[in-house]
Amino acid sequence: MALEMKVPSPGESITEVEIAQWLVEDGDYVEKDQAIAEIDSDKATLELPAEASGIITLKAEEGDAVAVGEVVCLIDTDAPKPGGDKKEEKAAEIEKESKETTSAKEEEPTSEKTGEKAETPSKSSTSSKKQETYATGSPSPAAKKILDEKGMDAKSVTGTGREGRITKDDAVNARPSMGTPGKGKRGESRKKMSMLRRKVAERLVEAKNQTAMLTTFNEVDMSAIFSLRKQYKEEFKDRHGVSLGFMSFFTLAIVRALDLYPDVNSMIDGDYQIKYDYKDISIAVSGPKGLMVPVMRNVENMSFRGVEAEVKRLAIRARDGQITVDEMTGGTFTISNGGVFGSMLSTPIINPPQSGILGMHNIVERPVAIDGHVEIRPIMYVALSYDHRIIDGKESVGFLVAVKEALENPEELLMDNDVKRALEL
Repeated sequence: MALEMKVPSPGESITEVEIAQWLVEDGDYVEKDQAIAEIDSDKATLELPAEASGIITLKAEEGDAVAVGEVVCLIDTDAPKPGGDKKEEKAAEIEKESKETTSAKEEEPTSEKTGEKAETPSKSSTSSKKQETYATGSPSPAAKKILDEKGMDAKSVTGTGREGRITKDDAVNARPSMGTPGKGKRGESRKKMSMLRRKVAERLVEAKNQTAMLTTFNEVDMSAIFSLRKQYKEEFKDRHGVSLGFMSFFTLAIVRALDLYPDVNSMIDGDYQIKYDYKDISIAVSGPKGLMVPVMRNVENMSFRGVEAEVKRLAIRARDGQITVDEMTGGTFTISNGGVFGSMLSTPIINPPQSGILGMHNIVERPVAIDGHVEIRPIMYVALSYDHRIIDGKESVGFLVAVKEALENPEELLMDNDVKRALEL
C-alpha cells in the first residue's frame, strides 16, 4: 500500500511551507518516526517524521513551496526491508537495465543502400532553421530588453540556450563587469533565502515602514550585579543547575519598569490600544536558520532561578532547531542582547506588533565620575526602541531610567533587601 504523506499544519496562521532539505533519498527505506525532511515555515524550521516504515518516493524537491495538506512523498508500506542479498540483486537489475538502455540507444537506423547512419530529416531541418534564425551568443527578444535596461553588451554574457543563445534567465542573472579583474578569485554564489529568513526580512521592513520608531539611550553601572554574581554564582549553580547570568537581572528589571510604565507593554490594533496585565518577554536568539524570538510567558511570576532556567531551555531548543511555532508566538516586549557579539551600541528594531524592545550591549570598563572623583566601572550602554504613536518621550525615558535604577540597585529594587530568599538559596 502506498501511504501519502501530507504536509502537517505547523500553526493556525500558516498555509504554506518550504522543503528546506530532504534527509533521505528517493527509493530509500525509512523507518516509522524517522526524520525524513526539514520544512521551513515563516516562523520556524521543523522536522517531518515518517508516518510509516517502507520505501519512500519523493514528490517535491528541495526549495519547493508546498501548501499545508499537500502530498510531498509516498511510502510503500508493503515493501520489505532490504537485506544484503536483496540489495545486491537490485543493484544487478539496475546495472542490467542500464546496459540494455545504453545498447538500445546505440542501435541507430542505417541506410539500406550504403549501410551508413540515416539522418532524421525533421530534426536536421529544425536545427538548421534555428541556426539561420539565431547566431551563437545572440539574445532572445526578452533577454535583449533586460540587457539593454542593465546597459550590458550581449558579448559579455554566456548563453545557456540552444546553440549558445542567451535566454531570459541568463540576462536576469547577468552581472555588470566590476572593472578590470585582478589576479585573485572573483567568484560569487547565489542562494535562495529560507522562508524563515524571508519572513524576518519582511517583518523588519514592516517595522520600519509602519511604526513611528524612535530610540532612547542610557548607561548602566554593572558594579552591583558583578558583586552579587561573584558572591553567589557558585552556590546558585550548585543549588539550581543553571548559571546566575545577566538575563535574569535585566528581565526582572524590565518587569518592574513595565509595571511603572504600562504603555510600553501595549500595542496598537487599528484605532485601539491594547494593554496587557501580563508580561510575555520575547528574547532574540541567533539560531542555525537565522534570528529566532522565543517567548517567556508570564515572567511577572518568575524568580531569578525561573528566568535563568527558561532562557537556557529556549536557547538550547533554538540552537538545536527544535523550537516550535507556539514557543515563538505572542510576546508583549522584547530583549535583544547584541553584547554577546561585541556590540557597543545599536538601535534595535521593534518586533511588531509589539511597541518596545530593549537592546543590551557589551560591558566595558570606563572612567566615570563618582562623588567628584574618577573611578573605573563596568559600564553597559542600553537602548530602548519604541513606537512613538502610543509611547511618549516621557514614558520611554522614564522606562529606561527605571531599568537603569533597578540594575544599579538590584538588592533593594529587585530582591527586597533579601538576596538569599530572592535567589532561593
